[in-house]
Amino acid sequence: MTTRHSGRRGLLRAPRLLTFLGAAGLAMVTAASTTTPAAAHGATIDPGSRTYLCYKDLVRNGHQTPSNPACAAAVQQNGTAGLYNWFAVLDSNGGGRTTGYIPDGKLCSGGDRGPFQFSAYNAARADWPKTHLSSGANVRIKHSNWAHHPGKFDVYITKQGWSPTKSLAWGDLEKINTVTNPPQSGAVGSEEGHYYWNVQLPQRSGQHILYIHWSRSDSQENFYSCSDVVFDGGNGNVTW
Repeated sequence: MTTRHSGRRGLLRAPRLLTFLGAAGLAMVTAASTTTPAAAHGATIDPGSRTYLCYKDLVRNGHQTPSNPACAAAVQQNGTAGLYNWFAVLDSNGGGRTTGYIPDGKLCSGGDRGPFQFSAYNAARADWPKTHLSSGANVRIKHSNWAHHPGKFDVYITKQGWSPTKSLAWGDLEKINTVTNPPQSGAVGSEEGHYYWNVQLPQRSGQHILYIHWSRSDSQENFYSCSDVVFDGGNGNVTW
């Protein structure tokens, strides 16, 4: 970075130098907080959650505006800090609570109680990045283990007849699977590290949301993921 000075000769006075260094340090901390992942948490990476796939879209577009229109709108509303912490849709005091605690229409952001802004990812629209699946298939779920925590995962899917242009509510979901302390693969604290387990999908057609609620057993912290899927005979391919 080139710093321009006035035409006066001589050294900067100490107070001005300290002020400059303090501002520079603050700028560095701010930049780090928006581009460096925090050392905790997790989200679904397969089928990819909205935050994960929008993050991938951001990266593949040179860390500029995502090409997907829903992701681009979310960035315009919430900025990019949340995407660089795509695994941090959380509530430190969730305690396993669902209906009556997280309001309808705010499921994908976990009730907006986390450290980052994810409210835009509740938007009821049909153009989020989608994972293509086959109805009734047995699929492997992969959920990031950015930090390892014991606990259980509850897997839900929207009921037949749900519309992606309708805000997601608890009454729209059917629980299809629960697993406790599933196995892990890859390095903890990396984008590739994850928990994994198999889930038998129910019969569905059209577009749906796979919703995963992770409840830690060693604290009250909970994590939330909305993955947009379409049942059209696909085998896990993603469209943006």
